Amino acid sequence: MGSTTDIKNGLCFRYNHDIFKVTEFLHVKPGKGPAFVRTKMKSLTTGKVLDNTFPSGHKIDIVRVENRKYQYLYNDDMGYHFMNNQTYEQVNIDKALIDRPELLKESAIVDIIFDSENEVPLIMEMPQHIVLKVTYTEPGVRGDTATNVTKPATVETGAEIKVPLFINEGDNVKIDTRTGSYLERVRS
Repeated sequence: MGSTTDIKNGLCFRYNHDIFKVTEFLHVKPGKGPAFVRTKMKSLTTGKVLDNTFPSGHKIDIVRVENRKYQYLYNDDMGYHFMNNQTYEQVNIDKALIDRPELLKESAIVDIIFDSENEVPLIMEMPQHIVLKVTYTEPGVRGDTATNVTKPATVETGAEIKVPLFINEGDNVKIDTRTGSYLERVRS
């Protein structure tokens, strides 16, 4: 059992019969009235994001979680399948627990958060950036580098993203997995 003084980014705790992970928090001490902690938290079972305010000193039930590295294998109607490279144990995760599954590339290494008490996978987190090859886009024209205009492009996983006009088929691009947006071209 903990209190609001333990709240920090990444903390997991039980709230309303669910497990939440703190994504943002702010300790507020107004000039008049008691202090409180304003949080933005994400449900690890449904993926919903809630804004909540806790009074200072409020008790919270902290959940011990483990972060483990797994390799993405494949997906089918049962979900997405991952393997631990040390124990060769395989885990099946529902698509709803994965942010931007269309960016998952086979053999990619990801983090899976487990509830330590029940050994149940809660959520899968991809690396912050991923490099993928562009498989289809309209050809670029020489001199199209000065504007902020974008065009659609399909990457090797089948996802469609917006890229600058100078990107061509076969180029490797770095993508932000949190937003699904283009960051830069990567020379191989």
